[in-house]
This record gives sequence, C-alpha cells and structure tokens, in this order.
Amino acid sequence: MLPLIMSIKKPDILILCTGNSCRSHMAEGVLRHAVGDTATVHSAGSDPTGEVHPLAVQVLNEIGLDISAHTSKHMNEFLDKDIKVVITVCDNADQACPQFPGQVRRYHWPFPDPAKMEGSEDEVLQFFRQVRDQIRLIFDMYAAGFTDGAELFKPADSAAS
Repeated sequence: MLPLIMSIKKPDILILCTGNSCRSHMAEGVLRHAVGDTATVHSAGSDPTGEVHPLAVQVLNEIGLDISAHTSKHMNEFLDKDIKVVITVCDNADQACPQFPGQVRRYHWPFPDPAKMEGSEDEVLQFFRQVRDQIRLIFDMYAAGFTDGAELFKPADSAAS
C-alpha cells in the first residue's frame, strides 16, 4: 500500500487595478494561461466598472486567449480567500492603486490604462495591443519563475516590486 501524500493547495494570485475592465483582465488571461495548473488566478478592482472592455477581449483573442466569460469583480469578493500573491497593474501617474490587506507577497507593475486612450479607432486598438504585449512580456517572465517553483519558496515576508 502506498503512503498517503498530503495534497498541496494551489496558491491563489489576485491581480488588482481600479476598474477591473482592461489591464487586470488581460493580465489574468495571460497569467492563467502561462501558469497552467500551478496556481489559481483572479482579477478584481477597487471600483469595478461592471464590464470587461470589448477591446481587451478582442486583443487577447488575437493571441489565442479567450476572456469573453470574465466579469468585473470587486476586490472585497476575495477578502475571505487565501490569497498568496497580489499584483497591482494600475499606473501610478494615472490613479491610486488599491491596497489588499493581509500577509501576501505584493508586486506593483504599472501599465497605462488603454481605456483612457483617445484617438481614432485604429489608434486606440493599437494602444490596447501595445499594453497587451507589455503585460504579456512581464507576466510570462513572472510565470516562468513561478512555475519552476522559485516563487513558492521565497520567504512570505519578503516584498518585491
């Protein structure tokens, strides 16, 4: 008879911004794809808009990621979850980022808000793509460290940004 092996709960990662309509959803889609089954990825906002921006859905669809079923959520929905990592993605120059309470590993990676871009439809779409590509680069690099276990074995009280 084989000995029982203690099951390990996948860590929960929460990506926060203010509106939970563009950046945090793009980051959630990218990171969820990149980490696969090694973590559970969520996104939320401190003042959610109530919708996921259609251009965020479109530009992720262009790279094969479907976030069309995502919904805009308030960060308070996650206060009772065992969140291990919180990543804020709002642009400091643009807005105040939400703070999530508790002993969690925190990262702040600011990205400009593509929903605030003004210009022609093509210019706005191009800006969404640029922000998507920046998010993809950063979150894919993060996921590479996470999935090899490096992130899981850092001391809980160390802060990184």
